[in-house]
Parts: sequence; structure tokens; C-alpha cells
Amino acid sequence: MRTIAPALMLAGTVLVAGCDRPMSSGEKGAAVGAAAGTGIGLVTGGSFGQVVGAGLIGGAVGYLGGSAVGK
Repeated sequence: MRTIAPALMLAGTVLVAGCDRPMSSGEKGAAVGAAAGTGIGLVTGGSFGQVVGAGLIGGAVGYLGGSAVGK
């Protein structure tokens, strides 16, 4: 419980602090692309070492693609 409470407080602070204005279409595209790319990379990655690498690469490619499409 000692480690969960600070983590939850930090997560709540980040969520509240990140909502100063509505997201632009480029930011929305980047967020959706990064989430989708990470998910696809994790599902198709294979063994654990490959899953982590595939998730990171998929997230980066999805971020770049999503932000390009969103602009």
C-alpha cells in the first residue's frame, strides 16, 4: 500500500495537469497512433524481448504517422 498511494497520486496529478486546453487534431492523431502502434507491436511481437522492442517501435511509428495524418 505504501507504493500504490504515491503512484496513484502522481498519476492523478499528471492527468489533471495535462488538461489545460483541448487537444489539437495533430495531438489526437499522435496519441491514437502511438496507442494503436504500441498495441499492435505488443500483440505481434513474439517472445518477451521482441515484444518490448516491437512495442516501442510500433509506438514511435504510430506516433509519427498519427501526428502526420492529424495535421
